[in-house]
Amino acid sequence: MKTCSELFVSRQSVKKKAGFKHSTYPTIPKRSKIAALDFTTAELSGRGHMDTESAYKEYFSLLLAGDKANCARLTQKLIDEKIDLETLYMSFFKRSLYEIGDLWEKNKISVATEHLCTSITEYLMTLAHPVIFGIARTGKKAVVSCVANEYHQVGGKMVADVLELSGWDAYFLGADTPVKDLIAMINEKKPHLLCLSLSVYFNIHHLTEAVRKVRERWTELPVWIGGKAFEYGARTIFDSYEKVRIVNSLTELKSLLLAFEDHRGE
Repeated sequence: MKTCSELFVSRQSVKKKAGFKHSTYPTIPKRSKIAALDFTTAELSGRGHMDTESAYKEYFSLLLAGDKANCARLTQKLIDEKIDLETLYMSFFKRSLYEIGDLWEKNKISVATEHLCTSITEYLMTLAHPVIFGIARTGKKAVVSCVANEYHQVGGKMVADVLELSGWDAYFLGADTPVKDLIAMINEKKPHLLCLSLSVYFNIHHLTEAVRKVRERWTELPVWIGGKAFEYGARTIFDSYEKVRIVNSLTELKSLLLAFEDHRGE
């Protein structure tokens, strides 16, 4: 699917395993002064790529430094000036986590720094919730979850937020959800849609097990899947299942949700 983008957008390498040592780290930028951040909505959306790029570079510098307070101030400023939330999620949150993941893969930052940036991003996403949960409800429900043994949950959280922004009630179950508990939640909530997130390719068997067991009980429930793992393959594994589709980005998710009313998630 998700970014469940980054569509599901959790960023981790499937090539690195425990014991990988980080020996060299970049110089962490100094804390930036929020007073220097003077990007208006017009600059971010109407005056071209470079203004957005400047805002992003400042944001990324703050994030890499672990400067949660100024990251929050910048994010809140963008929200107050009514930046499109899709832009915020795709061009700031998702993009920065992908870049952080690249730095980790290249032995440029530690696991601790990568985890810190992820934690800050999860907090920043909550700043958008007053806007997201102010959207009128459509009456549609979705269960969103990471599969068993999948601990990267930011992509799934982003999917849940996009659903809420589209007027859905999204029940996000978080990381490492056992299949039996996923089944129980579907039975309880009776959703119109199930979204499953997979970031690490080596967990693909947990995803196939989840899809198989869901299909044994609910033959018509649309299942949308996605995540970083699908960049490494496995894109044809689910071709034999009806109403199971891979969603490649948050933008695609948003488009599919708009069409859901007419096409019932096909």
